[in-house]
Amino acid sequence: MKRYCQTLDLKDDENLIQEYTHWHSPEHIWPEIPQGIRAVGILNMEIYRLGTRLFMIVETPDDFDWNTAFARLATMEKQAEWEAFVDQFQKAAPGSNSSEKWQRMECIFKLPQPNKLNEDNK
Repeated sequence: MKRYCQTLDLKDDENLIQEYTHWHSPEHIWPEIPQGIRAVGILNMEIYRLGTRLFMIVETPDDFDWNTAFARLATMEKQAEWEAFVDQFQKAAPGSNSSEKWQRMECIFKLPQPNKLNEDNK
């Protein structure tokens, strides 16, 4: 499985942040959005928030191609409308697509597996 970690900043406005959170809750998210995400092969997606900073984890199969999947996702029902809608909350260039807004993060640490740690210490 592949894991992608990305970050994005929201506008520094508590009312906008609360509304953004509202529209990402299970009862308010547009149903076409998670359907499209799954249709392009994403297995799991989580978004966390600390203040204005968002952190997203995306899990995919090993053969997943990010660029191909997101180009396909952009053509799916309601996706362009959703991107235009969430623009008002996000601190990004107007009209940016999802892959331009969300910045991929570099992994700098992974907890070693117990067996690997023991081998390295011999």
